Amino acid sequence: MKVYGIKNCDTVKKALNWLDEHHISYEFHDFKKLGITEDKLQEWASKLGWEALINKRGTTWKKLDTATQDSITSAGAAFRLLQEKTSIIKRPVIEEGEILLSGFDESSYSKALC
Repeated sequence: MKVYGIKNCDTVKKALNWLDEHHISYEFHDFKKLGITEDKLQEWASKLGWEALINKRGTTWKKLDTATQDSITSAGAAFRLLQEKTSIIKRPVIEEGEILLSGFDESSYSKALC
């Protein structure tokens, strides 16, 4: 299992704690240190839709000027922004075989991972 996120993100911390409590091992990929490839974003978008990858409730998105926010109208534009500002990626993203989860929801995790 691979978990993508940012270590100091509260939602990522909740997810990692949940995984630890359920004795589920994982490899952690830190967006801040390692970035994210366009290929990986395309892979996720093919399953979730590119819009689902953007965390519009987060501070980084809210700090963007309106013109930049309004310019995100396609996968290509979204991927460029997500690679430039990885904090905008909704996190964590969890990959386990064919399973792909975004964000943290205990019931979704229980159904998909236990």
